Amino acid sequence: MSVTIGDRVIDAAALQARVAQAAGLLAADGIGQGDVVALLLRNDLPFLEASLACAQLGAVPLPLNWHLTEPELGYILRDSGAKLILAHADLLPRAGAAAMAMPRLLARMPEEIAAAYGLAPVAPPPELDWDRRRDAAAPCTAPPVPAPNPMLYTSGTTGLPKGVRRSPPTPAQALAMRQMQSAVFGLQPGIRTIACAPLYHAAPNAMALAAIRGGGHVVIAPRFDPEALLALIERHRITTLFLVPILFIRLLRLPEAARRRYDIASLRHVTHGAAPCPPEVKRAMIAWWGPVLHDFYGATELGAVTACGSEEWLAHPGTLGRPLPGVAVRILDEAGAECAAGTAGEIYVRQDNYPAFTYHGLPERRAEIERDGFVTCGDVGYLDAGGRLFLCDRRRDMVISGGVNIYPAEIEAALALMPGLQDCAVFGIPDAEWGEALAAMVQPLPGAGLTPEAVREFLRDRLTGFKIPRLVELRDTLPRDDNGKILKRRLREPFWRASGRSI
Repeated sequence: MSVTIGDRVIDAAALQARVAQAAGLLAADGIGQGDVVALLLRNDLPFLEASLACAQLGAVPLPLNWHLTEPELGYILRDSGAKLILAHADLLPRAGAAAMAMPRLLARMPEEIAAAYGLAPVAPPPELDWDRRRDAAAPCTAPPVPAPNPMLYTSGTTGLPKGVRRSPPTPAQALAMRQMQSAVFGLQPGIRTIACAPLYHAAPNAMALAAIRGGGHVVIAPRFDPEALLALIERHRITTLFLVPILFIRLLRLPEAARRRYDIASLRHVTHGAAPCPPEVKRAMIAWWGPVLHDFYGATELGAVTACGSEEWLAHPGTLGRPLPGVAVRILDEAGAECAAGTAGEIYVRQDNYPAFTYHGLPERRAEIERDGFVTCGDVGYLDAGGRLFLCDRRRDMVISGGVNIYPAEIEAALALMPGLQDCAVFGIPDAEWGEALAAMVQPLPGAGLTPEAVREFLRDRLTGFKIPRLVELRDTLPRDDNGKILKRRLREPFWRASGRSI
C-alpha cells in the first residue's frame, strides 16, 4: 500500500508508521472506541491517516463537506457529539463557534492544495499542528478493536441532515463487505487508483480506504481537472477509478486533441455512481474508454445494492444491474403492495452484508422508512422481467401534473448533451390548474447564446409534450455539490414560498 500526492510518494512502511503515530496522537488526546472524530479536510494525506487511525482505535470518523455553511457545519458537529476536529487551517473558521469549543488539530496546507485552489498556505500554531504532533507521538501498539464505518450525514435536502451510524461489523459481515467492495469498485491486488472525487462522500471514501487496506496505490488529486486526470492516468498507469457523471461530461468536453494526447490503456475498471448518468454520456464514454465502465445503485444507508458492467448496460440501456449477493430488492406502491415487473414504485432494500444502521439520535426516523425488514431512501424505480433495476428519480423530485407522474431525471438526461448547455435542473413548481408544472433552470456555457425557446425546441424532438418544461430560465450558476448533485431545494423554495404552499 502506498500514497502519492504531487511528487511525494509515501510507501507502505512510512504510511503504516504515520498511521500508528496518528492513532497514538488521537489516543493521547482522549479518543477511544466509539468516539467521533470530525474531518474538515480537502483530499489530502491527513484525511487518510486520520481515518485509518480511527479504525485502529475503534473510533468513528466523521467526514465533513467543507463547502457547507457555518450553521450547517455547526449543526453537524453539535448533533454528532464529535470529541475532536481535524481541519485544514484555512477551513476551520467555516465551522465557527462549534469547532472552536472542542479540541482541535490543524493540518498544514501542502503546496499541491494551495496551487489547486489558488490559496496562500496557512501555517497552524505548533501546539495544534497535525504533522508536528503526529511525528512526536508514540505509536499505538495496542491491537485494533472492532471499528464501525465512518458516520456520514445525509444531504439534508428535506429538513436537517441525519447522521448514519452503524455498529462494527461481525467477521462475516466484514468479509461480505470486502467482497462487495471488490466487486463494485474493481479492487484487485495491485490496483492503482486516483482519489479525485471528494473523500467526504461515501463511495470515494470507501474506495480509497479499501484500496489502501488491500495493498493498492492511491494517488490523491486535490481538485478535479479533466485534462490533469488524463495525465495522471498515463503517468501512474491507473487501473481503477471512481467518478461521477458530471465529471464524465467535463471530460467529454475536452478538445479532441487533448483527449487523444494521453495513454489511458491501463484502465481496467471505472465505477460511477452518486447521480444518474445520461445514456448519451455513458455511450460516449464507453466508445472512448472501452467497456470498462461499471454502474451501481446504493445509498449511504444501504451500501451497494446492485451493480452493472458495460456489456449488460449496452444490452439493457439505463439498467443499474441486478441485486448483489446478500441483497434483496422490492418495488412497492403507495399501499405497500409489490409492483409488477416494469411498473415504477418506491425502491425498498434488505441488505444482509452490512450491520444495521440507525440515524444518530433519531431512531424514530429510521423506523419510518422500513417495511417488513426492507428500507427505502425515497428512490423510485422498477425491476424488469429479468430482475434488473431501473431508476426513475427521487420520490421527492417526482412531479405530479394533472395526475400524471413525471420524472425530472429523464428530462435532465435528455438535456445533458445539448450544445451550449453546461448544467440544468428540472423540478416542479406550483400551478393553480395542474397542481404542479415543470420548470427548468439552465446554465449555458459562456457565449453559447441559448434561449428558453431553444431549450424547449431541443426537448420537443426527444420527449412527449407533457414533459416539456412550461418555465425555462437561464441562470449564470446553479447550486450543486461537487458530486454533481443539484441542490434543487434551493431552486424550488422561492416558487413554493411565493405560492403559500409547502414543497
